[in-house]
Amino acid sequence: MKIFHFLILIAAYLISAVSSVNAQEAKFNEYGWPANQDKKVSASSVKWLQDKGWWPLQIAYQAPWSGQNTPNIIMDKKGLLVKRGIEAKFQSFGSGPAINEVIISGRFQFGNGGNFPFTSLIDKNIPVKTIAVINTNVLHATVVPMDSKIKSMKDFKGSNPPATIGLVTGSGAEFYIQASAKTNGLEIGKDIILKNMPISEQMGMPKGLDAAIPWDPAATIMTQERKNSRYIDDIYPYNIYEGTFYVRQEIIDNAPDVVQAFTDAIAEATLWIRKNPDAAADALQEDPNLKNYSKEILKQQILAYNNLYKPTYIYPIPLFWGQANEPIYNWLYENKRIQNKLTAADFAKAVDTRFMDNTFAKLGWAIPKRPPFLPASWNAPLDKTPYPPYMTPISTTQAQAFPEKGDLVRDWEFDGKKYKK
Repeated sequence: MKIFHFLILIAAYLISAVSSVNAQEAKFNEYGWPANQDKKVSASSVKWLQDKGWWPLQIAYQAPWSGQNTPNIIMDKKGLLVKRGIEAKFQSFGSGPAINEVIISGRFQFGNGGNFPFTSLIDKNIPVKTIAVINTNVLHATVVPMDSKIKSMKDFKGSNPPATIGLVTGSGAEFYIQASAKTNGLEIGKDIILKNMPISEQMGMPKGLDAAIPWDPAATIMTQERKNSRYIDDIYPYNIYEGTFYVRQEIIDNAPDVVQAFTDAIAEATLWIRKNPDAAADALQEDPNLKNYSKEILKQQILAYNNLYKPTYIYPIPLFWGQANEPIYNWLYENKRIQNKLTAADFAKAVDTRFMDNTFAKLGWAIPKRPPFLPASWNAPLDKTPYPPYMTPISTTQAQAFPEKGDLVRDWEFDGKKYKK
């Protein structure tokens, strides 16, 4: 076993070394990807996957989940895995728990999960590792009908009868309302009552509902397109949210070049979307799950969740994201939703950064120490809410400049422009 692990480390080192050499000769295409880095995965890795019954590979994602949906759909439609010698099938699911089920069973080998579902995988000791952050800071908002007298969360205090708030139980919306209620002096069961309700029903803002807590794109559709509700509160002071792209540990151990190919494809898709937001919106609209969404909404969501931040947001910073998730772990444990008292270290152990390290080396990008949406002066403890302001899709629509000083370790090109280290 020790020899096996030693060989794996040597393989990882060789991948890194080759990446470093090749990066010196990189010639970037129009959207910033080094085109001479697209190596096909080995025949031995393909055979191992075939022998496992994992060929083509199965990737689970959620088409209505903004930010996460676009890289998956672009990887598929632009053939970013095919050109790397990988046969794969992308399948959309309606929820994180549904994805967890197929990952746990082994029927799917790669998946996308928000902080709540991924916590469940860690708690159950499912052998998966995060290889990329797939999106961040998805808006979860408390919305009220347009004619409501409620202006802020504090206005629910003393409601008689208690105000009814629709939300998806077991989602990030539930954690958010618990934290917001505590901060605003509201008692659940006395001032407000939480009603389990799917997003599709929330979007109609049915009579008898005093408020709802949808997440994007539903929140934006309700407030900007249907105009049947307005925001009074949002998740950002209470949770710094991330969704991750993860893989079963067996593939890391036995076919690491396949995991590297996936990581490269995620980064390449991120850059392609950055260069082609209109075409990306067209690709989303071709998905059967999104055909009823307007192109305007789809493009707005792309600009908000794929192109707003520096593309380095995809780097899965283990300790930061572990600390950001720790308040959720504590809440889930205290409410008996998970069996183990998880900590930031547990999340960090469920991250493998080696593959994104290699991808960044190919691109010539510096590895970030913190997510790009946090101001340089932002140093709030992650276990104390509410958080001070940081960059979110509702605080700004102005995309971050990239690259800036410190973002590169080597010269890089994008859209015909050369950027110096």
